[in-house]
Amino acid sequence: MADNQNYPELINNSQVSLGIEQDVEGVQIPDGELHLRFTLPSGDKFALPAAGIREVIQQEPERITPIPNASPLLLGTINLRGEIIWVADLGQFLGYPNMLNTDRSEIPVIAIEEQETILGLAVDRLGAMQWLDVDTLQITQNVPDHISPYIQGEWLDERNNYVRLLDQIAILRSARWVA
Repeated sequence: MADNQNYPELINNSQVSLGIEQDVEGVQIPDGELHLRFTLPSGDKFALPAAGIREVIQQEPERITPIPNASPLLLGTINLRGEIIWVADLGQFLGYPNMLNTDRSEIPVIAIEEQETILGLAVDRLGAMQWLDVDTLQITQNVPDHISPYIQGEWLDERNNYVRLLDQIAILRSARWVA
């Protein structure tokens, strides 16, 4: 049996070896945090932090159940492995006039989560997962006041298009859902 007297000292001095090779030569470590990029029907590009995304679903429109007298922002509900979640048109929520085209075989839905609250955000097109450096976020320019509470900032991508970072917690906690 190992002598446990030195264990706290080893931890404090960072001398514990986990048997993992520490040679990372040639491996490029990405800057920033992982984000999912996507596009709304307006053509505007957005991103959400991967850490706040529960999963991404390609949902058949006929499997989204409309709910009578619900907010016009909501497309309906879906059954996600026995759990019923609301699905919202993210573009409509943000105040864009272009409605999501639901006349297609599948609708991309990004399920975001905070604590016990889950909401599906329907978008026009999914983009790639990308490492984006939040330290290089710029203050968002030319954004209507009703959208600004949900945007943390923006980046200029490789094609000089703005990609806006959404705040999923602000979206989940918004009073617009009860209006």
